[in-house]
Amino acid sequence: MLRAASRVPDHGTRVPFRFLRIAGEARAALGEVLASRKREIDPDVPDAVLDKERLRFSHAPVIVAVVAQQGYDAKIPASERFSTASCVCFALLQAAQAAGFGAQWLTGWAAYDPVVRERLGIGQDEAIVGFIHVGTALTEAPERERPDATALLSDWQA
Repeated sequence: MLRAASRVPDHGTRVPFRFLRIAGEARAALGEVLASRKREIDPDVPDAVLDKERLRFSHAPVIVAVVAQQGYDAKIPASERFSTASCVCFALLQAAQAAGFGAQWLTGWAAYDPVVRERLGIGQDEAIVGFIHVGTALTEAPERERPDATALLSDWQA
């Protein structure tokens, strides 16, 4: 799945992404980091919210964080390198689902919090693009309404 996810558009062949696996006991440990950080941000946070944070990474057996490398590059803008990492998230999601797994792409506040990022080893010049949760689907996800693609199309004319 990682090999398939790595076959994405990559202007300049910079490979501006990396994977961070969160599995086993690390999932519960990260949940404790989130609960602790949430309490630090809001000392009056309800216990139910802390419980939700503790369980945030426990629903799937494996979570793969896709991390974009956003440092200086004289030729390739950071936005293009972030787009590459976004494509990696989507390709990983599709590869997992094609292999018969349930998968979901989530970000959430933890992807942006400086303390959580530091605990995960995310550098100052990096960004978490998504957490891809991979496991066995317990139910079929309901289809949601999609936009009418033809309504989004316009023609440019010279």
